[in-house]
Amino acid sequence: MSDVVLRRFRIGILVVAIGISVLAVILVLGAWRNDRTIESNMGTATAEVLSAGSLRSAISFVTPDGANHNPELGVLYPTNLTVGQRIEVEYYKTDPDLVRVAGRSASVALIPAGSVIVVTWLLAGPAVWYLRKREALVRTSESVTSN
Repeated sequence: MSDVVLRRFRIGILVVAIGISVLAVILVLGAWRNDRTIESNMGTATAEVLSAGSLRSAISFVTPDGANHNPELGVLYPTNLTVGQRIEVEYYKTDPDLVRVAGRSASVALIPAGSVIVVTWLLAGPAVWYLRKREALVRTSESVTSN
């Protein structure tokens, strides 16, 4: 392989690793923003878990005005919920579809996002280092061959 191909491959790995890292940070910032929004005009209610998953759980709850809400995107921070469970939720009164499990916050996203970043760089770092060394070897051998 030529040094140009190796350099492009190395740069491609860096771009992907940086992209994954940026997306993980954006995920945490988005969760933090949702928390701030909920806290700016917060209501509380008891909800029933209709379906439970590690990434999305559907709930149903009634606000003080008697309206039943079943948020289309589910509840924020849904880990360790079971179907039929009754939970306390905190929601944004202006838009009750923005709802989280009471007592949970964006801090629960820090470990998963941090783990993604660490694993990404544990894989990308050695690959970039290896490709950089190979690139230098190819460049050296090409300069020796051309002389």
